[in-house]
Amino acid sequence: MTTRPLCIALALAACLTCRAQLTIEQCYEKARANYPLIKRYSLIDKTEGIDLARAAKGYLPQLALSAQASVQSDVTDIPIDLGSIGVDGIEIPTMSRDQYKATIDLSQSIWDGGNISSQRKAVRAQAEADRRQTDVSLYAVNARVNRVFFGLLLVDAQLGQNRLLQDELASNCRRVEACMAGGLANQSDADALHVDLARARQAEAQLKATRAGLGAMLSLLIGEPVDSTTQLARPTGATPPTAAANRRPELSLYDAQAAALRTQGSAITAGLMPRLSLFATGGYGKPGLDMFDDRFRLFGIAGVRLQWNIGALYTAKADRRRIETGIDEVANRREAFVFDTALDTAQRSAEIRKYDEMIGYDDEIIRLRRSVKQASVAKMERGTISGTDLATDINAEHAAVQDKILHETQRLEAIYNLKFATNN
Repeated sequence: MTTRPLCIALALAACLTCRAQLTIEQCYEKARANYPLIKRYSLIDKTEGIDLARAAKGYLPQLALSAQASVQSDVTDIPIDLGSIGVDGIEIPTMSRDQYKATIDLSQSIWDGGNISSQRKAVRAQAEADRRQTDVSLYAVNARVNRVFFGLLLVDAQLGQNRLLQDELASNCRRVEACMAGGLANQSDADALHVDLARARQAEAQLKATRAGLGAMLSLLIGEPVDSTTQLARPTGATPPTAAANRRPELSLYDAQAAALRTQGSAITAGLMPRLSLFATGGYGKPGLDMFDDRFRLFGIAGVRLQWNIGALYTAKADRRRIETGIDEVANRREAFVFDTALDTAQRSAEIRKYDEMIGYDDEIIRLRRSVKQASVAKMERGTISGTDLATDINAEHAAVQDKILHETQRLEAIYNLKFATNN
């Protein structure tokens, strides 16, 4: 009856252990969500909304208020002497030298040649380019995660192997001490093994310090505590990506930058078009519309206005060439990036093949080193080998295992770096 609760408890503990393991994919997601630059997406959205609303206000009626007071050195005069022609009693009015005017001008665009529409397209295109730039910056965080994550995996594997080495050295220390009792070994043999045991413990302390440093770095990246109890899930069955397509976010950035430049061409076209608008002006001043009525009067003007900036034609061709040059420059950067990525992919693929071959030799070396060590243990028990020689063979086997651990971890990191290089 007591075995059933025990089995359930063990199963729950196993489940919790599995859940506690941190995978590299989880680290990618957590690092992206934790990176301060993630907030830039919302800032880009807000800026885009503000700029679009600002551009749309160009469709609203435009009001302008102005006031002016002036004194003129001379005014218009009618040089006619009515008395000389026999006309008496009539006085020709003259304009006042001091004039005052306050006006409100109202204009409503009827057709702006597509200027506002081109502005809105430019705002959207620039916002998209900013988003793609943020994608690139956030994607680069994955490379940092790779370095730290696989560094931790390597240290954990080395710590595990170090503990096995310490157990084996401690076991052989006891074996040598037993041989000493039988007269088959001396104190120097035991001391040689104890020295290597102390070195192994020293290496363990160094590895733990290294792990603590890497754990602190990963903790900062993902925004969660990473300590000695945090278990990392070692990727299993990782294979190099077979897809040849390059899916890096930089390519989307180059496309967005080129699209943003093309919207500038729409703005140039809009600048060449005439503009048609309604206008109305209301004012109060002296004189009003009648220049010879020297009184403060209300006045108003309304009409239709056509404006066409012919001067924009002078620079349009040069402006279009500048945009085309910018698009060609973006295309050149894109081509260079694809070329460099292809070189990087070829190099990383070659590294993976190199590690595959090295791991094959590691297995053979470990097998031979283990055979030599086992023979040395047997010789030690017969008193035909020194403790120093036995320690050398034990350390040689340990070094061979450590080499394989290193090469396997390097192979995994190379695979994930290749995935990073192509985003596959």
